[in-house]
Amino acid sequence: MLQRFRQWAREIKRDVLAIWIAARDPRVPWYAKLLAAVVAGYALSPIDLIPDFIPVLGYLDDVIIVPAGIILTVRLIPPELMAEFRAEAVRRVGRPSSGVAAAVVALWILAIVATTRWIVLR
Repeated sequence: MLQRFRQWAREIKRDVLAIWIAARDPRVPWYAKLLAAVVAGYALSPIDLIPDFIPVLGYLDDVIIVPAGIILTVRLIPPELMAEFRAEAVRRVGRPSSGVAAAVVALWILAIVATTRWIVLR
């Protein structure tokens, strides 16, 4: 059972990167791109909807919300494109991804600043 869980975790990690690639591909429908960007951004983000230090609920997004978003996004992307994105994700796994992490953190900071400014101006 532990081996099966590890395999599932590797597939989730690969699919997160694959949908991140899909979000930037012009062949993917706009609605799938939008969902792919949101799901991959959230999955790669260091900020959680429910903080992990909250017992049980803290891991809810990691165990249920993120995989459900990935599954929905994968279903919206044409299968032949998804196979191509998964192959590209496997090739990229060995490369450093600090640029992606920096972009995700920058997007979260921008969202926080924009929300704060909106609240202050209201």
